[in-house]
Amino acid sequence: MTPGERLLPATMPPMQLSPNFSLSELIYSEIAEKSGIDNTPPPEVVPNLKRLAAGLEAVRALLEAPLEISSGYRCAALNEAVGGSSASQHVQGLAADFVCPGFGTPLEVARAIQGSGMQFDQCILEYGRWVHLSFSDAPRGRTLTIYDEEEGYIAGLWDEEGKQVA
Repeated sequence: MTPGERLLPATMPPMQLSPNFSLSELIYSEIAEKSGIDNTPPPEVVPNLKRLAAGLEAVRALLEAPLEISSGYRCAALNEAVGGSSASQHVQGLAADFVCPGFGTPLEVARAIQGSGMQFDQCILEYGRWVHLSFSDAPRGRTLTIYDEEEGYIAGLWDEEGKQVA
C-alpha cells in the first residue's frame, strides 16, 4: 500500500487537496502509526495543506515525475517524536519532505527547484537523502543544506564532498 492509499483517521473524511496529492498522503506517518499518535490536522490547518499541495503540484510539473512524500503535516506530538524543531513548518501544514527518483537525486531535485524561479520559503537538502520544501505568505526563497547535526545548516546547496553547487 502506498502512503496516498492509507486510510485517514476515523474523524477525517477522504479529501483530495490537489490533482495529485490527498490529505491522507500529506498527513500519513509511519512513526505516528507505530506510536499510536493521532496526526489528524485541525480544520484551520487544512487551507495550509492545500497551499502545500499546490506547491508540490508545481514541483511535480517542474520535475515531470511523481514525488514520494516521506513527511508532510505533523501534529505537535509527532513533531516531538521525530525530533522536529518547535518552529517547524510541518506543524503548520506548510512543509513536506520528499524525493523524486524519477527525476534524480535529492541534490538534483533541490537544484532544479532553486533554479526554477518558483516561490518557496525554504528548500533544504537534508543529509543528501531528501528535500524539505516549505511555503509561506512571505516566501524567503532560502536554500540550505545540512549533512551534519554538529555543523548545522549552511546557506546554498552543497554536495557531500563539501563543494558548493548552487
